[in-house]
Amino acid sequence: MIALYSYFRSSAAFRVRIAANLKGLAYQIVPVHLLRGGGEQRQPDYLARNPLGLVPALTTPAGTFTQSLAIIEYLDEIQPAPPLLPADPVGRARVRAIAQTIACDIHPLNNLRVLRYLARELNIEPARRDAWYRHWVGEGLGALERMLADDPATGVYCHGDTPTLADCCLVPQIFNARRYDCPLDDKPTILRIMAACEALEAFRLAAPENQPDAES
Repeated sequence: MIALYSYFRSSAAFRVRIAANLKGLAYQIVPVHLLRGGGEQRQPDYLARNPLGLVPALTTPAGTFTQSLAIIEYLDEIQPAPPLLPADPVGRARVRAIAQTIACDIHPLNNLRVLRYLARELNIEPARRDAWYRHWVGEGLGALERMLADDPATGVYCHGDTPTLADCCLVPQIFNARRYDCPLDDKPTILRIMAACEALEAFRLAAPENQPDAES
């Protein structure tokens, strides 16, 4: 059995849930509450699985894996259909570039631990902390909108007409942007792709509100 150590609102865990659902893989959610008791991800038993103290972690009979993009590519290799990366090198590079734009450039600046550090260690009040979030998300999504809108390889989804690794990353980022009231009306391509993704069961089942540890 595959076990996914997850927090319902974690963007990184959300990505992996989408990918596993698209693959039709059975997995068990093991909740890791990132706030309760100072953060369950900081407990020794979890740090033994992921020394960074981040979610997700994926345990399988083959071992334990961390880092959401690496986990998704691992799932893509052990369960090739449906593929989450295009068959051609150019397409794979494009999908990885979109995914990494989100996972490596946009998301780290608005990660929970960054926002908590701004508030707790630097005494940034909530309004200015949220302004930080909106600025960097806006910068990143603005660039991503141009990447998608200006490229004929963009289809119903980020690349072509089937979901890929890029869409697994896009949906959680937009979910979070909506939580913080980031302006999105000037990003029509992203919103169109988001709507197409949200119409699919694999994305709906992965959504935070549908997780066993979901909170109101």
